[in-house]
Amino acid sequence: MLVSEAAGAVLTGLGADMVFGVVGSGNFHVTNALIAHGARFVAARHEGGAACMADGWARATGKVGLLSVHQGPGLTNAMTGITEAAKSRTPLLVLAADVAGAAVRSNFRIDVAALAAAVGAEAERLHSPGSAAADVIRAYRTAQAQRRTVVLAMPLDVQAAQCDPPAVPAAPPLSPCQPAGESVAELARVLTGAQRPVFVAGRGARVADARAGLERLADACGALLATSAAAKGLFRGNPWDLDVSGGFATPLAAELIGAADLIVGWGCSLNMWTMRHGRLIGPGATVVQVDNEVSAIGAHRPVDVAVLGDVAETCRAVLAELGSRTLGGYRSPELQTRIGREGRWRDVPYTDEGTHGTDTGGPGAVAGGAETGRDGTGAGRDGSDEERDGPDQGRSGGPDQGRSGGPDQGRSGGPGEDSGARIDPRTLTIALDDLLPAQRMVSVDSGNFMGYPSMFLSVPDASAFCFTQAYQSIGLGLASAIGAALAQPGRLPVAALGDGGALMGISELETVVRLRLPMVIVVYDDAAYGAEVHHFGPDRHPLDTVRFPPTDIAAIGRGFGCAGVTVRGPQDLAPVREWLAGPRDRPLVIDAKITSGSGSWWLEEAFRGH
Repeated sequence: MLVSEAAGAVLTGLGADMVFGVVGSGNFHVTNALIAHGARFVAARHEGGAACMADGWARATGKVGLLSVHQGPGLTNAMTGITEAAKSRTPLLVLAADVAGAAVRSNFRIDVAALAAAVGAEAERLHSPGSAAADVIRAYRTAQAQRRTVVLAMPLDVQAAQCDPPAVPAAPPLSPCQPAGESVAELARVLTGAQRPVFVAGRGARVADARAGLERLADACGALLATSAAAKGLFRGNPWDLDVSGGFATPLAAELIGAADLIVGWGCSLNMWTMRHGRLIGPGATVVQVDNEVSAIGAHRPVDVAVLGDVAETCRAVLAELGSRTLGGYRSPELQTRIGREGRWRDVPYTDEGTHGTDTGGPGAVAGGAETGRDGTGAGRDGSDEERDGPDQGRSGGPDQGRSGGPDQGRSGGPGEDSGARIDPRTLTIALDDLLPAQRMVSVDSGNFMGYPSMFLSVPDASAFCFTQAYQSIGLGLASAIGAALAQPGRLPVAALGDGGALMGISELETVVRLRLPMVIVVYDDAAYGAEVHHFGPDRHPLDTVRFPPTDIAAIGRGFGCAGVTVRGPQDLAPVREWLAGPRDRPLVIDAKITSGSGSWWLEEAFRGH
């Protein structure tokens, strides 16, 4: 059989059942071989989108994602998505067609291994017809066991060669990394002596499925629970859950984490985002890091106690070491009441900054209270990857739109009209949180807007939150949402985008429509690259390069076959309610014209890292 056919047989034999890609001549045969052996192929409109779909799918399933691309430009088009996956430690295998060894003058020739290494991915190769099956197995198992993004170069001459039918040997079972006894004893000792312990769980805790063990240990020592952004939702429903630590932390979470005398990072890097550049670590606090990789421990900040081990296994060992001891720790009935009352961003008072327009009755309803947010939250104004306030922003629906009547309706009368009204993004997101079903799959693009969906939209568990921020590239969110939606079809997919990122990845709207995904696509539209506006604007730099004319994104959505609605105030959300109550037979694009008076506090953190 052909090597390309053998590769498809091997991969499906290893468990691959979903592959994303854009097919060209170089990956045509291997993609068809995967389909012939039972895998589902999802065609994207751009290789960058295909990479993000595979990444989002892998994050939401915990399985190895598969990406198939053409040689040369097929791979380079996919590189931003591959970089995000590599930096996020997504288990992803890229089937990258490559030129034949003798094609030294081919215009498609690139150094695939160097390209992979440059972005932190592992490089593998089909070396010969005789070794091809073993090469594929090695690449897949590297992605699976080490949670790595692997780029497998597949030279055309090797793919076209004959080989023996492959056999897929059973993989030897791998046991989780066990912590050393002395490390367990030391962690138990510091937990016993702590009066205000806080556990911060990260991606490693999510991957280890360690919620139950962490909650049992936290109960035993009176610890409060928090997560990194990547593990948001891990402790959803627990009365001691502080939600996300770091730039997205509520004022209460920041207060309690900052007052902790012991912080334990569980599969969490404790980096500048999660610890606010160290400001969430109080004077004299003991810092512990538990991780199954030596290189991760102390990589971002010094730690007092290091435990090399799997998160779930370490929890079990420490619980056994503590025995029947139950410690008071941080918890009290009064604190539990405070967490219930102040533990969500929607419970934090703020002043609604929605603006009046020529055809609206006034700003949206105030959520929370009358004060302007605390802990540096200047209030809801940023947007997405863009920013700008003023009467020339945003557009409303198309010439057939009126004020009511259905999800294809906007507020104003024509595409060139702009009433000047803007909705506060907090008010928008709180309203959506109330409208959307609890079983949702939320995917968030990068940009100035990203805190609003991350902080104000709840998720049922950690697997329902796809947060592609390791590389901080805008434009990945829509495609990532497609992969996540296919991974969890029982949940309503929600893509939260800025207008810059939405327009950058707009081609994949056709994919959403073609796949008949009942997706809600929320575009936080401020007609600018907002992060740059608010980073450089205060110093009075010219901003024409990062501001744009208004765009009717709802009309663009309708052009692709979506339902579309323009939202300038809470009253414009009625068509969203109608869509949710209806058959949901096409995606819904919400073009939310948002206020954007000043920058987001979370990106102020980000720019400190530049």
